[in-house]
Amino acid sequence: MKPRWNSYVGKWATVIFFSVIAGLVGGLGAVLFRLIIRAFHIVFFEWMLPFISVDFHGFNLGYVLLPAAGSLLVGVMVVRFPQIRGNGIPEVIEAVIFRGGDIPGRFAVVKTLATAITIGSGGSAGREGPIGFIGAALTSILARWFGLSKDMRKLLVTCGLAAGIAGTFNTPLAGAMFALEVVYMGAFSINLVPIFIASITGNAVTLAVLKKAFEINIPGGIGHTLPELPLFFLLGLFLGVLAAFYARFLYRVVDAFEGSETNPLLKPVLGGFGVGFLGMLFPAYGIFGIGYEGMRMAFYGELAVGMLLILGIVKMLATALTIGSGSSGGIFAPSLYIGTMLGAAFGEAVRFLFPALGANPTVYALAGMAAFFSGMTQAPLTQILMVTELTRSYAVLPAVMTSATMGFLTARFFLGGESIYTLKLLRKGYHVKTGKPVILETISVGEIMTRNPVYVTEDMTLFEVEHLIAETGHDCFPVVNENMEVVGVIGIKDILKRSSSLKRLRVRRFTRRAYGVTYPTETAQEAFEKLMAYDQNLLPVVEGPRNRKLLGVITKRDIYRAYYLGLEGMYID
Repeated sequence: MKPRWNSYVGKWATVIFFSVIAGLVGGLGAVLFRLIIRAFHIVFFEWMLPFISVDFHGFNLGYVLLPAAGSLLVGVMVVRFPQIRGNGIPEVIEAVIFRGGDIPGRFAVVKTLATAITIGSGGSAGREGPIGFIGAALTSILARWFGLSKDMRKLLVTCGLAAGIAGTFNTPLAGAMFALEVVYMGAFSINLVPIFIASITGNAVTLAVLKKAFEINIPGGIGHTLPELPLFFLLGLFLGVLAAFYARFLYRVVDAFEGSETNPLLKPVLGGFGVGFLGMLFPAYGIFGIGYEGMRMAFYGELAVGMLLILGIVKMLATALTIGSGSSGGIFAPSLYIGTMLGAAFGEAVRFLFPALGANPTVYALAGMAAFFSGMTQAPLTQILMVTELTRSYAVLPAVMTSATMGFLTARFFLGGESIYTLKLLRKGYHVKTGKPVILETISVGEIMTRNPVYVTEDMTLFEVEHLIAETGHDCFPVVNENMEVVGVIGIKDILKRSSSLKRLRVRRFTRRAYGVTYPTETAQEAFEKLMAYDQNLLPVVEGPRNRKLLGVITKRDIYRAYYLGLEGMYID
């Protein structure tokens, strides 16, 4: 009993110690990143803008140049490091699921600088996703320094992400839940301990240094009536559809820029000019940068319905231009902004149409924020907890839960289980679904496949295959042509009850016309589903959909073993 007790205490002491370290690293990274953004904001808006300001019918044309100038600097980095584009959360998911928690240190430094320039120069992007990425990246570096196991690295990277998000909003519970929902795709109770510790620590560090985490004070004393719940249901439904549309739209803009023959260095600049023009039209409403000032105005009822709708649409366009053109920045804050504006507009309309309800547009702004964000990220619990922590009240919880749940479910239907984060991974060939606890989904086919497998050529006879079955004990083989490309699958079921005359024929006559293959980047879950769908005991692993060169094989036994190993690594015992 004593050795087991010592082992248990020792393991948990290690986990808690590194959870605190992850929280400190994530929190300090978040603070440093915010200071860097502030420094670049001063450079562009306080030093540079006065020199380039030109008044044209009440509009300052100098605003147009600021994001373009910042994007030019970012473009130089993007050309050298293309992987720094976007918000960083998909890279954390990829690191945890497919790379054993490893995030290259140089990648983290360059992305931090690029994102700070993007936001500081007025690019319409959020800092929360990049802050989470920075926390995860710094923790990954720390874990490698200490030579920690792969499972521990993956957990600590998730802790670093939670610490960064928690420190941004002063919401440790929501920060922890975001990490669990987005990276682990579900909540494992025992894993909550280190993630909560890191989240609380990261939040404490941010508050200790900056004295304030979130720049907006939500109005107090707000609430809603029971008859309004159907309206929050409709709001969630509408914003869920819009979130799904916008997630797809963002990547269409990415495709448009990537497919353009424009010099790669100039693509972010073109996006920057577009953002600058939109920001010039509304310089004081949060189109530039993160957008918290515009959200504050919406929460306090300082904007009319028309302006709320316009700002929501303009922010969508500005964010699409920023992210789509290749700049580095997050989607977290823009999602909150868009949902807040459209939710507040919905609330103002409700107050005008149904004055007897006594509707408070601020509640609709919070519910809209939760609904749109939940649809985009497929992380409804994060927003429900975040609103509760930000308002320090449960009075709006039914409304927020209703809208967030509907936004999540509606967008999930139209996105097919994807999120704004997993859509980026899908484009890279990684198949990860959201909304459910993952075990096999965290293990790639490339990790568990058998390399240099036994195979059959299409010119062999069934007699030779029969001999191979007796010799190896295998009951299924991939069939390849002279170029080592998979052309079929053959197994013992294809040979049984064949006559001697048939067994003298070539394998190509008997390979299955419908058969499944998998790729190294697919998950073990997807491979298992293919094995069941095609009723095979083995899946050939090929390079990709267009290149069917044989790399290895994966069997049901491989997947069963991976499941138990993954289950063991997923939980702390």
